[in-house]
Amino acid sequence: MIIRLWSRRRAEALAGKGFERGGAASGDAADDPRQPHGGHGLRVRPTSSWFATAFSVGLGLTLAYTMLETVLRISGILTLLLLALFVAISLEPVVAWLARRRLGRGPAVILVVIGLLAVLAGFLALVVPVISNEISGFAEAVPKWLKQLHDHHSTLGRLEDRYHLVSRARAQLGAGAGQAVIGGLLGAGHIVISAVTGTALVVVVTVYLMVGMEQLKRFAYRFVPLSRRAGVVGLSERILLRVGRYMLGNVITSAIAGLATFLWCVALDVPYAAVLGMFVALMDMVPVVGSTIGGVVVSLVALAVSFPVALGTAGFYTGFRLAEDYLIMPRAMTYAVNVHPIVTVVAVVIGGALLGVIGALIAIPVAAGLGIVLEESVFPRIDTM
Repeated sequence: MIIRLWSRRRAEALAGKGFERGGAASGDAADDPRQPHGGHGLRVRPTSSWFATAFSVGLGLTLAYTMLETVLRISGILTLLLLALFVAISLEPVVAWLARRRLGRGPAVILVVIGLLAVLAGFLALVVPVISNEISGFAEAVPKWLKQLHDHHSTLGRLEDRYHLVSRARAQLGAGAGQAVIGGLLGAGHIVISAVTGTALVVVVTVYLMVGMEQLKRFAYRFVPLSRRAGVVGLSERILLRVGRYMLGNVITSAIAGLATFLWCVALDVPYAAVLGMFVALMDMVPVVGSTIGGVVVSLVALAVSFPVALGTAGFYTGFRLAEDYLIMPRAMTYAVNVHPIVTVVAVVIGGALLGVIGALIAIPVAAGLGIVLEESVFPRIDTM
């Protein structure tokens, strides 16, 4: 009894000095090959290493910073890929409808791509001759304007005599005029090349996503546990259906804007009515800023007729913009995606602030998807608590 009591007190004393039962009692016992991991003796209590902790934290912060820098560098590419995914999801109902008509998914995708290319070709066929004619007219008018600058009896000549526009322009440009022109040309060339490559990337990725949409969805669903997979699949399919309806509603409102523009231009003899109508229809598909840009362009073209016509055109687009924002678009979006008008406006503003035009374009479908998730997954769980 005395020996047992002494052993217990001895073990407690050693534990207070950094030892505990279950390991080696000393360095010799720890090095004993008969007890490589400690037997029933005493084991040294492990202590945390500040160096290892600091190294782990530093490594984690370094990796996080590197990942953030990488994401920021490729943010433009990621935005284009997101746009391609959105376009592929938006066209999925059309592709699926054609595929159910015994065409197969490949031919259905080909037909959709051909249709889009036909629309683009028609737009270019209308726009390119107009632009080339305007450029030719501008090039022919420049020598006449230069001649009028030296004619003291013309309007441009009187303005030159009074304000000395040419001399002021030369003084502002100075010796760096050539470099400024070259820099401007290089910058414009870079913008054009970036736009062409970005468009090509979006088109190619969109085609690949449309072809492999079913395989992509099946692959994504495999990350969901089998017990919950059926519910997730049903929820995802409803979200994709809402996105398709949103695009249909957006196309309808854009077609209304383009038709209204065409009729207005024809009624007031504004030139290039068909081109302006198609341009406004395409721009109107971009929420918030698209219809405004289209209205400004049409109003500027209307100056070729007269200032009152341009002023009336600006008033027409102001009224049409208000009607579209508060009457046409909310009703169409409520039917298409069942999103409240307030949520529509807030989603577009937030999406535009985060990702610009692309964010505004995908904001309403994202809001519709979040609404479905809340209504069918989050709120039922909260109600059962």
